[in-house]
Amino acid sequence: MSTTDAVTFWDGVHAARPASADPRPNIRLTETLADLPPGDVLDLGCGAGGDALWLARQGWRVTAVDVSSVAVERLTSLAVSHGLDDRITARRHDLRESFPDGAFDVVCAHYLHTPLDLDRAAVLRRAAHALRPGGRLLVVDHGSTAPWSWNQDPDVRYPAPREVAADIGLDPAAWAVERADSPRRAATGPDGRTAEVTDHVLIVRRTA
Repeated sequence: MSTTDAVTFWDGVHAARPASADPRPNIRLTETLADLPPGDVLDLGCGAGGDALWLARQGWRVTAVDVSSVAVERLTSLAVSHGLDDRITARRHDLRESFPDGAFDVVCAHYLHTPLDLDRAAVLRRAAHALRPGGRLLVVDHGSTAPWSWNQDPDVRYPAPREVAADIGLDPAAWAVERADSPRRAATGPDGRTAEVTDHVLIVRRTA
């Protein structure tokens, strides 16, 4: 899939979803970062912007990226309307071709699943290398298919967190897995439907 096709696909996904004036953050983000001192955070695949807004409200300096221009423009407008534009920088990046500059205390990637020909392990490896010592990479993946998911393939397979960690291939002398599990939760989709879903949660900490 070309960059143009990717932008068209994800612009279509986001344009088809109603824009929220105050989108919700992901629960795995809030439970992980609520007690950490704020710093610099990179949000890969920012989507509707709920995570970026929550992080900014907690005092984090947020760099938020997405391949979709619709998502980036919506988040930019939300940051202004909520008075958080001094803490949120939203940019469009196709992670196959470019990656944000800088060093971060946290990099988060929530549901970075895509039909693009994306080397996701390489993206997450680069994200881990963008961490400062002591920083954390938070990867939250789908572990089940929600009724509102864009991918309804019954044969889709979601790798377990330890598999994701193995694919990233980080040196255990410099990175340590802090969490790798598959909790379940009640979720509400963009159209208001509810379902029980499984998350695959991986947290890797840079130790050196």
